[in-house]
Amino acid sequence: MEKIQSLGVPVMERAIGAYRHITATDEFRELERQRHYTAINRATLLDNARREGEASEREKWQGIVADRDSVIADRDSVIADRDSVIADKDAIIAELRERMRNAK
Repeated sequence: MEKIQSLGVPVMERAIGAYRHITATDEFRELERQRHYTAINRATLLDNARREGEASEREKWQGIVADRDSVIADRDSVIADRDSVIADKDAIIAELRERMRNAK
């Protein structure tokens, strides 16, 4: 601004003078303070929204993983039940074979 003022152009000198006069007022300083805190609040809100979005996404995937774990646990239970049935049948077959051997 000093460089512009040093040019000696009356219109520019008046504009610079008006700018300095306006920026020296309490009203201008208050508006600048409010603008500054508004920018900080906006940044904070955006950061919080981003974090909530990340947390929501993480919770979504944790739910999906938990559902898959539940499906896997159910399948493991079915497999264990089938293994038990197979073991029982194997025992019956072994007993029948033994009886057949003894019957000869």
